[in-house]
Amino acid sequence: MSMIRDLRAAVRPALRRSRTASDYDATRDPSVTSAVVDCGVYRDGKRVSEHVSPAKAMERVREEGGFAWIGLHEPTEREFAGIAQEFGLHPLAVEDAVQAHQRPKLERYDDTLFTVFKTIHYVEHVELTSTSEVVETGEVMCFTGRNFIVTVRHGGQGSLRALRHRLQQDPELLAKGPSAVLHAIADQVVDGYLAVADAVQDDIDEVEIDVFSAATSRRGGDAGRIYQLKREVLEFKRAVSPLLRPMQLLSERPMRLVDPDIQKYFRDVADHLARVSEQVLAFDDLLNSILQANLAQATVAQNEDMRKITSWAAIFAVPTMIAGIYGMNFDYMPELRWKFGYPTVLVVTVGICFAIHRGFKRNGWL
Repeated sequence: MSMIRDLRAAVRPALRRSRTASDYDATRDPSVTSAVVDCGVYRDGKRVSEHVSPAKAMERVREEGGFAWIGLHEPTEREFAGIAQEFGLHPLAVEDAVQAHQRPKLERYDDTLFTVFKTIHYVEHVELTSTSEVVETGEVMCFTGRNFIVTVRHGGQGSLRALRHRLQQDPELLAKGPSAVLHAIADQVVDGYLAVADAVQDDIDEVEIDVFSAATSRRGGDAGRIYQLKREVLEFKRAVSPLLRPMQLLSERPMRLVDPDIQKYFRDVADHLARVSEQVLAFDDLLNSILQANLAQATVAQNEDMRKITSWAAIFAVPTMIAGIYGMNFDYMPELRWKFGYPTVLVVTVGICFAIHRGFKRNGWL
């Protein structure tokens, strides 16, 4: 019995060491890798393995070369801990990837690039209202190393499955390594911005036409819809504007982890992003102008109402004044006992009111 106890004591430390490196292996604890969407090894632009665990993928990469691409969807801290340890990811970047809701950025930690992209999805709607959701946001975070890329996705939009299949059909580009995948993700995100910008432009055009239409001008427009659309454009702006600087760095500054040939492709992405940024800024300015025009129309409508009220008050002041005079109890008043006094006063009152009404009508007050 003592020999068995000694043997167990010798084996336990080795078991502990082996589990720290691969405790996220699906064969040992499937719950830990539930966030892994796909994991594959690529060599010479071709996928050389089916879905394997991240630990086995890196083991093959170290032995045979190539790079590993691990895709995760909304991992928890526990699910991501083993992968972070295996790839040597910085704790600050890991914390950002798990918590999400990050600003688009590009950071370098030792031999790893950490990139955050905001994905934008246009929400289809039959009619734009003051509570309509126009855009939905998500996040894609990329850890790019010399022989691996780890993508972490948050939100229901921005799936990379179709992108992975598309890249696998272009071995020449995929052979450039992890930086080729990083470029493809950036290109897909920015292309999504372009599509959303076109759809938002249609909504703004609809609101603009509605504000300046005759019926809307009379009732003062709908400031709620304009303000809601402005809030959605602001959310769009938060995704686009901070990404300008990271794309400029990837396209202009030489980096060890970015293939020089791929850097040329980043310039095209940066150009498209600059175009979208200009559109979003123009949207913001245009919505400000539309909102001001709507408020001006509301003010004009109120002034028109006040002019009408004032005009009618002036007209009714005439009979009120005459009735007030003849309602006084004096014995000696002109035409008080004249038999034509009453019809004469009525005719004079109607005549004065008609003259005032015609004057207001001619001046556009009525």
